[in-house]
Amino acid sequence: MQENNKKQILLVGNPNVGKSTVFNALSNKKQKTGNYAGVTVSSHSGNYSYKNEEVEIVDLPGSYSIYPSSEDEAIFSKFLIDGQKNYSGVVYILEALSIKRGLLLFQQIQDLGIPMILVLNQIDQAERRGIHIDIEKLSKALNITVIQTNAKEQIGIEAIKEAVFANDFVTSEKPSFEIPAEHKNLLDKNLENDYQAWINVTLEKKSDSESKNIVPKRLQVKETVRRYQNVDKILADVITKKAQFKELLTEKLDKVLVHKFWGYVVFLFILLIIFQCVYFLAEYPMNWIDEAFAWLSSFAGEHLPEGPINSLVSQGIVPGLGGIIIFAPQIGILLYFLYLLEDSGYMARVVFLMDRILRPFGLNGKSIVPLVSGTACAIPAVISTRNIENLKERLLTILVTPFMTCSARLPVYSIIIGLIISDKTIFGIQYKALVLLGMYLLGFFVALLSAAILKNFIKEDSKTYLVMDLPTYKKPLFGYDFKLVLGKVWDFITGAGKIIFIVSIIIWVLSYFGPKQNPDEMVATDVHLDHSYLAKMGKAIEPAIAPLGYDWKMGVGILTSFVAREVFVGTMSTLYSLDDDAPEGKVIDKMRQDVKPNGEKVFNFATGVSVLLFYAFAMQCVSTLAVVYRETKSWKWTGFQVAMMTGLAYFVSLIAYQILK
Repeated sequence: MQENNKKQILLVGNPNVGKSTVFNALSNKKQKTGNYAGVTVSSHSGNYSYKNEEVEIVDLPGSYSIYPSSEDEAIFSKFLIDGQKNYSGVVYILEALSIKRGLLLFQQIQDLGIPMILVLNQIDQAERRGIHIDIEKLSKALNITVIQTNAKEQIGIEAIKEAVFANDFVTSEKPSFEIPAEHKNLLDKNLENDYQAWINVTLEKKSDSESKNIVPKRLQVKETVRRYQNVDKILADVITKKAQFKELLTEKLDKVLVHKFWGYVVFLFILLIIFQCVYFLAEYPMNWIDEAFAWLSSFAGEHLPEGPINSLVSQGIVPGLGGIIIFAPQIGILLYFLYLLEDSGYMARVVFLMDRILRPFGLNGKSIVPLVSGTACAIPAVISTRNIENLKERLLTILVTPFMTCSARLPVYSIIIGLIISDKTIFGIQYKALVLLGMYLLGFFVALLSAAILKNFIKEDSKTYLVMDLPTYKKPLFGYDFKLVLGKVWDFITGAGKIIFIVSIIIWVLSYFGPKQNPDEMVATDVHLDHSYLAKMGKAIEPAIAPLGYDWKMGVGILTSFVAREVFVGTMSTLYSLDDDAPEGKVIDKMRQDVKPNGEKVFNFATGVSVLLFYAFAMQCVSTLAVVYRETKSWKWTGFQVAMMTGLAYFVSLIAYQILK
């Protein structure tokens, strides 16, 4: 039952109709909004207060039908059908440009007797295309309260709150579609358990006898055809179109952006510009951060009492945190461009383009959503595979997504590329930007190659096809996307900062102390870095990593970065700050000038390439492993992924160093 003076409402609709934008506008909750299907893959909730009434709004995954065909649609069905006693009603989001498609799910829900309010979003886009929708006729024909909105411009949001407050939810007394008598008993019996049957049969591969619980596809097809016939009759009296209107910007741009040749050229060019900006625009704030932490380290060293605490703070914690925070501007710039591309509607075109490329490798166009999301973080990317209906394609996508270059790899790539690549340019583009683009493309191609091999070992007979609507191009919300980026960068700083803080303390303790040098000494003592416990640990694994071109310091960095990749940079910053023999200057300058006992540079070109390749392929993120296990529910596949990626990383790095040294 509902709590006194508090309501729960569900936000429902097809994918890509602005549902998440309405959710954000209602609840002021910072949630990612996207323009490709399935960006919301689990339910989210937020709250708002209106006229002293508290309202909880639950944003369900987008769906096209009450009959689930993927896990996110199964979550949708579960909330909608099982939770009717818990919520007051459904706010259904209908996009004006896809009104026919959206009315199928709307009428299915309406016929279940669930109280609803209809929100017609982006009606301004329809008017620009010469499409006029008679709201009064639509409301009367559907027997529903209709509210017009433009969620991105905050138009109509207050009207939704008022309608919810006034309980303008309408329950249909007469079904819009009469189910044939011979099918009715079967549908009534099985509809409520359909989502669980889908999970049992599709995910857990139960016996065929259990699949009888699922509403047969042939009945679903018949129902869909008849419902659309009814919808056509309604819309014939509601929608009028101008005889002629100008070709819109969307149609003009799509002639190039989804072209079978130029579409890929434009996409690569856009990526190149982004990576150029990652280096060019981030240069000044990175220098400011570096100088600030250098001053802070010096200040701590001068004002704290001499001794272990001084060393821990000035040479351990501060350099460690500074070594990772310095890359926040680069991560922020990369994420901001990705958000703008999603917000504008361009990422949906990337999905469409990539479907042609991915199919021969055992994937489909929807796989590009987690693959592209993996450039930010593999964790939400793996979760987003719930939108992929086919079990084989979903598992393949989960296994190969961690090859994509995530933001945690960016600090490692940035510092190593800075060490081994010159500042020269070609046609105004920095060599460093080209190499960084190459690392991102390498991750993508290795992901495809891995999928092509693995598809032969994962058996699944069914085939899937990509069916999607391309949204119109929209002006991105630059300010809103900037706020999202600030939140993500802060999450990166706080998340990585906690790990770096702990790792810096552990590294300092192991590097500050060492075995007793004198038999008369009873305890470990303050020693030179090369004689510390940390050095002994690092040198113990040196025989295994020396063939890759790494010294013991880099070995320690690799070990600590199994917690999270970006920890490598923080570890190296701490180690070089603790090393009394290291030259003065910035950490990158210390690393550049460091030499081995034989006089050879530690970070030469061969070693740098080896490190880049190791981090391109190695699975070094405990959190990602946990999510992979949660999504696959299989230790076999999780263990296989770790062994595959780490083994590949070692082998490729070994070959590269031995050839280039």
